[in-house]
Amino acid sequence: MGRGLLSAAYVTSVFDHAKAPSDRRPTVAFAGRSNVGKSTLINGITEGKSIARVSSTPGKTQSLNFYIVEDRFYLVDLPGYGYAKVPVEIKKSWGKLVEGYLTTSPSLRGMVFLIDCRREVQPDDKMLLNWVTSRRLPFLIVVTKADKLTRNQLEQALRSFREVVLRDDDNGELTAFSSRTKLGHEEVVRWVRQVVA
Repeated sequence: MGRGLLSAAYVTSVFDHAKAPSDRRPTVAFAGRSNVGKSTLINGITEGKSIARVSSTPGKTQSLNFYIVEDRFYLVDLPGYGYAKVPVEIKKSWGKLVEGYLTTSPSLRGMVFLIDCRREVQPDDKMLLNWVTSRRLPFLIVVTKADKLTRNQLEQALRSFREVVLRDDDNGELTAFSSRTKLGHEEVVRWVRQVVA
């Protein structure tokens, strides 16, 4: 497999968490704000054609999107949140969908949590992270769009995220990611494989 990428294929999109695949294969969830680059990251760590649809319209993904990897485990792309122009009713339905899935999935092994390197951690980011840490789930903070900063700026941003988000939580790890320069691709793949092993 080129660059140690994951061999993955799209399986299904569900708008009701009860309809998520129920075969008990381990699952890793991908979460983050709208427009943070979740689909780009999933396409970046999987080989072959782009499996996740990249939308130019933030807030467009409103379903749980499942991808099967090597017939062994799933990646699930959670709907992005925090986009101001999305109607309140839709925001509520997303919240119920995500909360329902996270609280009832018996196969969830960990979460990849994406944060834009140029943004600060927002209250809704903290809310989701608090949930993850309260469950003692392993999580990986992926600081996306790293090529938008100079090396010094990126180091400063990573230091800040480490202090604000990771603190002393031994379940969490952090890496920078860029789809353009391929920075962080191997680290994300390695972490996913480790969590589902």
